Amino acid sequence: MEALLGKTLAELQTIAIEAGLPRFVGKQLCEWIYRHRVTSFDEMSNISVKARQTLQEKYAIGRIKPTAEAVSVDGTRKYLFPVIVERDQSKVESQQVECVWLPEEDRTTLCVSTQAGCKMGCKFCMTGTLGFHGNLTTDAILAQVLYFPDLTNLVLMGEGEPMDNIDNVLRALNVLTSEWGLGWSPKRITVSTVGILQKSGVSALQRFLNETDCHLAISLHNAYPAERAAIMPAQKLTPVEEVLDIVRQYDWTHQRRLSFEYICWSGVNDDTSHAKQLIRLVQGLPCRVNLIRFHQTGDAERSMTAPQKEQRPTFPASDEQRMVAFRDYLSEHCVTCTIRKSRGEDILAACGMLVNALA
Repeated sequence: MEALLGKTLAELQTIAIEAGLPRFVGKQLCEWIYRHRVTSFDEMSNISVKARQTLQEKYAIGRIKPTAEAVSVDGTRKYLFPVIVERDQSKVESQQVECVWLPEEDRTTLCVSTQAGCKMGCKFCMTGTLGFHGNLTTDAILAQVLYFPDLTNLVLMGEGEPMDNIDNVLRALNVLTSEWGLGWSPKRITVSTVGILQKSGVSALQRFLNETDCHLAISLHNAYPAERAAIMPAQKLTPVEEVLDIVRQYDWTHQRRLSFEYICWSGVNDDTSHAKQLIRLVQGLPCRVNLIRFHQTGDAERSMTAPQKEQRPTFPASDEQRMVAFRDYLSEHCVTCTIRKSRGEDILAACGMLVNALA
């Protein structure tokens, strides 16, 4: 049954008309779904019973609830959602994804998944060992968000590569930021990418930059092309230098933010040489570098298959002293740099650890 969640105001008005209902019913549907966040047609009190019955013969609201939850000692919570995914032009039922709820004193952030698994194959990422199982539909992306009240920020940094599911991601962002939708400021949303570009035509990254004002985070992790390619296959298809050629065409001097994600490994990418190369790479770009501690994933690795273990070699995590030195070197050379606080590691909810362990 087709979900109404994820539809635009214009699409809901068309649905109303095609069902033999007045056009204004489409606006009422929009208000009930996005403003009031209803989970059933029975809650739509200003729409007639007959009209509701007509609609629910063909449509579902599209809201879903998580089937499992894990709670970290630091307050982070991880949830498992059953979702519908698209693959090979068809919809496949019964996939599952995880998202992470991150409470802080002044904000509450949700880390949202956009695909079931991931096809990017980054060697350091546990999610990549899952393989790719499909693109989340627009309603599946939004259902994660609507389940949680009082969110202040969203990061599309869960399972999957958002630019590899650009149509559904852009539709979801449109609902999130439109006045008829959730009415969020795009400055409350950050979308992450490893940096993938089509060989011809307008790339997904360009579409994202042209059609939204949301923040962009680029997963970098190494500024030397050959070293990055060894741990991130996407580098071989789309060198990060080409990604930055596009990024440099846009204005980052105002409220829209550009950041680079950089996991630190001891003796691998956290020395002065790598810091200098990183400075050269981002020279002239108003940006921030977020240093991320590499998360040891022993509990998850014990349940991995032999091929998965081979796919994910062991990396030594940088200690606090080396990360601070790396940060300070960048800061001294006019590159804004912070060390991101690790959250949810004990429940496999930290960066790169989503492997549907709750399933």
